[in-house]
Amino acid sequence: MATLTNPPRNFLNNPMVGELSALAGAVEQVAEVRALVLTGGVEGIFITHYDVGELTVVSDRMQGGGGAPPGELHAMHQMLLQLQRLPQPVIAAINGTAMGGGCELALACDFRYMAKAPGAVIGLPEVRVGILPGAGGTQRLTRLLGVARALELMLLGNTVDPETAERIGLVHRAVAPEGLLPAVLALAEELALRPPLSVALIKQCILQGSDLPLADALRFEQDAFWQTMRTADALRLMRRYQKSERPLDQQ
Repeated sequence: MATLTNPPRNFLNNPMVGELSALAGAVEQVAEVRALVLTGGVEGIFITHYDVGELTVVSDRMQGGGGAPPGELHAMHQMLLQLQRLPQPVIAAINGTAMGGGCELALACDFRYMAKAPGAVIGLPEVRVGILPGAGGTQRLTRLLGVARALELMLLGNTVDPETAERIGLVHRAVAPEGLLPAVLALAEELALRPPLSVALIKQCILQGSDLPLADALRFEQDAFWQTMRTADALRLMRRYQKSERPLDQQ
């Protein structure tokens, strides 16, 4: 588990982005790590949002004739793509408020569990300060919730409480604060029981296949299926299932 700590308000900033990128690179190389959990290190806050002070400096420089930054994806985009592409599942244990860059970080995770902490909200309110979600929020939230809901949330700059976030599908579960880490760790332990290659390839099929035409995505899925069929895990587990009278979902 990695704890994101930048008191007092737990803003995300450039050094933290670099640390998360390094963490993702390290986790990818360690097969023994079967799931990654991210949570906030300040009570009631996952990540308040990205440090607006950093963004103000960039805006001031650009308005002074500094020109636009280079066109390649910036460090925040690259870090979130690293997390999303990890072969291991990534779980956001959202212990409180997650706005702007904090919400975008959570959206790049495979699972989102959120504590019903007092005053906790999640969303992308960037329009209220004259900008837009610039680290994948416009794309990931739309893919998750659909065009109509994404437009409503981002154009109005509204945030939602944990219960509403669960109801609309922004988070998987909203739980009592004291139950957040037990629930997340139980999920991580269950995921760790699944064959790692199957987990990694399912992630690839869903995340990469969704950007492909259907026929190409089906070929991608078929290749991944044959990869799993060649593993000792597949043969062992299918034979065990054949010998068992338990339903598949209880294996």
